[in-house]
Amino acid sequence: MKQSPAKQLVTDAFDIVRTVGLTLPHVEATTKYDGSPVLKVDGIFMAGLATHPSAEPDTLVVRAGLEDRERLVEDAPETYYLTDYYRSYPLVLVRLSRIEPDALHDLLSVSWRMTTAKSRRLRPPLGFCR
Repeated sequence: MKQSPAKQLVTDAFDIVRTVGLTLPHVEATTKYDGSPVLKVDGIFMAGLATHPSAEPDTLVVRAGLEDRERLVEDAPETYYLTDYYRSYPLVLVRLSRIEPDALHDLLSVSWRMTTAKSRRLRPPLGFCR
């Protein structure tokens, strides 16, 4: 099945994210219900392309602590931003065309730590029976 040109551009924009993200332990590259690419840890969202219309094209959505997010947006508004839709979630929006590979790795590493912490909280303790 041949991809449409628009879908191909979206996939191309995510290639570097996928490559960097898959260097982290237990990360899997998959797709959301709408076909957009995401990275997950233990089935939990870590990063993906923004699909809400309020986001600019080729924007990455990444888990970020609220304080870290504010610092990123304040320090580099040409790279990091928010829209009202995403503001209430612990996420930051990233213009993929503006982020350097080292910064992307650092950002994904922070997201990975947050996601694995969430995964541990959701997992029942060993030996737990229902």
